[in-house]
Amino acid sequence: MDGGDRSGSGLTFEVLELAPVGVAVTRGHDHRLVYTNQAYRSLFGDLPLGVPIRQEFAGPTGEDPFQLFDQVMKSGEPVLVTEVPEDRTVRTPTGQDRFFTYSLSRVAFHDGVHGVLAMVLDVTEQVAAARRIGAIADERIRIMRRYESLVQASAQIVWVSDAEGDVIEPSPQWERVTGQSWEEFRGDGWLQVVHPDDREPTLESWSRALEQVPDVWENVYRLRTVDDGYRHFQTRAVPILEEGRVVEWVAMCTDIEEQWDRQRRQRLLARANDAMVTGMSLEQTLGALAEVIVPELADGCGVHLIVDLAEGPAGAVPLTVERVAAVVGPGLPPLQRLKRQRVKREGSFAQAVREARPILRTFPPGSPPDDLGPSSTQAWLRESRANSTLVLPVTIDGTVTAVVTASTCGERPPIEQSDIDLLQQTFENAHDALHNLVRYQRARQVAVAMQHSLLAEPPRVPGLEIAVRYRPSLSAADVGGDWYDSFVLPDGATVLAIGDVAGHDLRAAVTMGQLRNMLRSLLVDRQGPPGEILTRLNFAVETLHREETATCVLARVEHHDDGHELHYAVAGHPPPLLVTHDSEGRFLESAANPLLGVPHPQTLDSAREPLPPLSTLLLYTDGLVERPGEDLGDGLARLCDHATAQARAPLDHFCDELLSRMPISEADDIAMIAMRLTGTP
Repeated sequence: MDGGDRSGSGLTFEVLELAPVGVAVTRGHDHRLVYTNQAYRSLFGDLPLGVPIRQEFAGPTGEDPFQLFDQVMKSGEPVLVTEVPEDRTVRTPTGQDRFFTYSLSRVAFHDGVHGVLAMVLDVTEQVAAARRIGAIADERIRIMRRYESLVQASAQIVWVSDAEGDVIEPSPQWERVTGQSWEEFRGDGWLQVVHPDDREPTLESWSRALEQVPDVWENVYRLRTVDDGYRHFQTRAVPILEEGRVVEWVAMCTDIEEQWDRQRRQRLLARANDAMVTGMSLEQTLGALAEVIVPELADGCGVHLIVDLAEGPAGAVPLTVERVAAVVGPGLPPLQRLKRQRVKREGSFAQAVREARPILRTFPPGSPPDDLGPSSTQAWLRESRANSTLVLPVTIDGTVTAVVTASTCGERPPIEQSDIDLLQQTFENAHDALHNLVRYQRARQVAVAMQHSLLAEPPRVPGLEIAVRYRPSLSAADVGGDWYDSFVLPDGATVLAIGDVAGHDLRAAVTMGQLRNMLRSLLVDRQGPPGEILTRLNFAVETLHREETATCVLARVEHHDDGHELHYAVAGHPPPLLVTHDSEGRFLESAANPLLGVPHPQTLDSAREPLPPLSTLLLYTDGLVERPGEDLGDGLARLCDHATAQARAPLDHFCDELLSRMPISEADDIAMIAMRLTGTP
């Protein structure tokens, strides 16, 4: 039997023998196998010819495909089977289950008998690959479903944006935390729930990330939550790249409020400790603590010292307070320091002092109650659109010594209990330092009171106007020996004197009082040139205060028929400054002598200087002109410039302007005595 006519039918099948698909031919209605080609035989074996295919062929499982042979024989219409059901496999002689697609066509033999031409293609590998792909797809779907379920149950927020940074997919977690709907959240709508203070820096950082495409974008900002409060979230976003191009960003936001609060607490307490170390006085230390509070915990902070807490029934006596420190955030109106003011005897401020406990009041922005402090505080709260104020009493040694008012403004959330706890801890930690400062302050107040008791009011003299100023050092423990004096002698001359005892302590203040009294006695005892009087005073200092040194300017203003004349002597002190009505100024340096306390065998020099009409004479201590690290000549030149600029200003204004315009060191006392000739020039 050859390959050309294996059935003896007369049909020629040589052209089909080497075809790449399996070919089989059956004859008659019982479908007797008359031909198979090489490819068919390699798949199903060398089946015997001349027998029905149903009998010899180990056919498919499940549905009988040979019914299709009957259908083709009957209708003459070809059939193509390309879909292979899961349960329709064919087992080959090698025991393998194979998958096939096939076509059936009716053919006619030379004798008019019909048969079926079957062409079979093995698609097992393709089906296996498709199954593998399907399995991978199913696995990916399961992974995605697991991920989605994990995200749904997570407390973190996941969101997706396009390459331009606009949110493109809903985030159930975002909506649950912020309350924003998908329509509100999409695009750049998410920025609307970012805290106003964080919105601009967050947008700038996000824009840089979109432009520079880092491996990870990290940022911390506050989000407004569904309960209208703000919480800190940390966002980490990564770019998704395809062929080196960003197609989207996937980000996760994590609530770090507790972690941030711990870090803030540690940071604030550390800054408060630094403030207590650097503070020189009670006012400075309280002011430094206020600068820690703003803007960390509040937008505005005032610190008030209790000046007078009068005895009486609760709520019956108003408080007297002095605001010694005031700090506000950027963009808010200033809150000034205040001298003594009364505070209503009823209300939150006085209640916090009486009960020694913090009181928090919240209110609509710009509509505070009128019991939260001095009237200037109320005006500031309205102008700044404050929405909450905490009144926090500061207790030192069992007594309320100061009151801190801290306020939030605008869209910033009101002060919370955690903020109150942190503030209380801050001032509790500062108790020992504040206790020492209060003790020093009380000692300083005693010394300053003693100094003021020795600084007499200037006399009223026809033709002369005299003004005095004294400003003690702002350092809590420093009490200086600066002093001034002025009175009229029996001969009608007016005395102007100013001096400074070396040192900044209570001993210097006591020595100052003794020298002042000795100088007064010497001036009243006998008349003489100022240099001679200072010589006798120097002898007294050498005898009674061997370890002390001092400086002094002693001047006599004498009236003669042709006008006024200054008779003066200077012992180690900055020279007097003479300013004319025409705004010319010069220092009087003709009678310079060594300082007091240094042996000097000769009589100290004196000098005379005519005083032009309406001229101003200024005596001052070195605290007005000396600055650390600066040459004294620079300070003197600065003083002359400011003084000549105020030559025609009222004398009180003249003195006040010098104190405000000169860059004064807070570590030294300042005494000033200014005299001006009155009348027509």
